[in-house]
Amino acid sequence: MGVTRRTLLQGTAFAAACWGTGTATATAADTNWAKLRRRLGDRLVLPQDPRYDELRVPWNTLYADRRPAAIARCVRAEDVQACLEFAAHERIPVAARSGKHSYAAYSLPENGLVVDLAALSRVAVAGSRARVGAGAQLLPVYEAIGAAGQALPAGTCRSVGIGGLTLGGGISVLGRKYGLTSDHLVSARVVTPDGCLRTASEHSEPDLYWALRGGGGGNFGIVTEFTFRTDPAPGLTVFRLAYPAGAAADAFDAWQEWMDGAPDELWSGCTVEANPDAVTGVGGVYVGPKKNLAPLLDKMPPATRTVEEMSYLEAMRYYAGGPGPGFRFAASSRMLRHHLSGQHVADLVQEQTDGAVLFDSFGGALGRVAPDATAFPHRDAKASAQIFFGAEGRTEAAARKAVAEVRDGLGAGTTGYVNYIDPEMPDWPTAYYGRNLARLRRVARRYDPDRVLAFPQGL
Repeated sequence: MGVTRRTLLQGTAFAAACWGTGTATATAADTNWAKLRRRLGDRLVLPQDPRYDELRVPWNTLYADRRPAAIARCVRAEDVQACLEFAAHERIPVAARSGKHSYAAYSLPENGLVVDLAALSRVAVAGSRARVGAGAQLLPVYEAIGAAGQALPAGTCRSVGIGGLTLGGGISVLGRKYGLTSDHLVSARVVTPDGCLRTASEHSEPDLYWALRGGGGGNFGIVTEFTFRTDPAPGLTVFRLAYPAGAAADAFDAWQEWMDGAPDELWSGCTVEANPDAVTGVGGVYVGPKKNLAPLLDKMPPATRTVEEMSYLEAMRYYAGGPGPGFRFAASSRMLRHHLSGQHVADLVQEQTDGAVLFDSFGGALGRVAPDATAFPHRDAKASAQIFFGAEGRTEAAARKAVAEVRDGLGAGTTGYVNYIDPEMPDWPTAYYGRNLARLRRVARRYDPDRVLAFPQGL
């Protein structure tokens, strides 16, 4: 299978009171679901209910056999409060779900409660501010913001939820010019495990606000709404360079050198596939017209070129791809701070089958924020490496082995991106959070002292 970003990544009310919490230890069989159903009605979906299996299945179908005890389809902040209150009292696992794209399906706790935010999807744009429900998926977010003549840097897969993407940082094809998605977060409405609906911003709950900008989803509370700062939508030029079979090593070396001297307006990615006969693709976005991009493209080795000017909204639709179902895969990541040998990367990846490594350029605006100004620690990275291997037709263990060999072969120290979460990442707390780990743990202890939101890679 030829693997590219597009084939893989198609992929208010206020609380009246707060209440105590407890550690999740009970079994689903011991749980009084009738109590929560009295609050939510038929929006609480149990295993015997007709829509249970449709709602249950995650995007990564490697975990399609995971069975939560209940799925709560929340439509307002009070529903989220009721869910956290119930989970704390009943001592059961609980997790929020926005777009179902958690690579390890942590938003689908076995025998636990899924707080499904999909209905909290309203997007309202006024001037340079956008209020976005935490369950909104990216393409509708782009449609609403783009229609208002504004832009927000975010991800590329249409069905990714804005919630998880923002809380982990938010890498974008506009990131070198405009920064992370989380860099545009002005405030968030968040239900913390004590039952309070809070506003986290620079001036209200500042430690929580800091943690929500890159500290990962599911660690501090459940966000119900984001307010983002937007920018006037720019004109863009989208391009692709295709290099023939056997050129992966040279193309990757050239791409690294090219991006070292690139202006902020240029973002690009390089995809190295496991198949040695595959085309190696370098694609990207330039903020500005085609005529200004041309001399920059001339600095890359000759390739088959596709170049097209697009509006912001057209480009976001292009990268969103078409709708499609999830599939079985294993994934991981590394953050690159030094050049890698193109031959080493090509040999490492092409020893495998049915997968790819997608390298995204960093630098520019991403690197001009101090590593401790937000919870996202990877400000000095040159690129991110997303390691993606399909598990169709092979065992989970085989897919994970392939991922681990490439992940560890890339070296790059113990660093990774929490939004490409890997259940087998070595020393994952340091890998995801670096020097911000200690402060993040303090914030987690403050807002969730009883670990109501605990999960295997939670703080």
